[in-house]
Amino acid sequence: MITEPDNDNNSDKPMVFIIVGKGYEAKESEGIELHILLRAPDDDTAVREALNALSEEGFMEADLDQIGIITEEPIEEPHASAYQGALEGEVSIIRFD
Repeated sequence: MITEPDNDNNSDKPMVFIIVGKGYEAKESEGIELHILLRAPDDDTAVREALNALSEEGFMEADLDQIGIITEEPIEEPHASAYQGALEGEVSIIRFD
């Protein structure tokens, strides 16, 4: 996996993205609010890896609404542990059922 930014976003810290959206486990199901945290070199890669992870978790469709970079380590759960997982190379999916 590429972990270095391939644009002008050079930083001392790793780039951890947060993607906010909704996932659907079936075509007629009500969507589940999601926050996805992961490391990636750019936003295109982050979106692609997030969609792959959602597919592996059984989501059939997803509407991804926002993407951003986390600039400070979160202190509140569940984002704090998801952030740590992202630093370790995991794609962390937080579900709000």
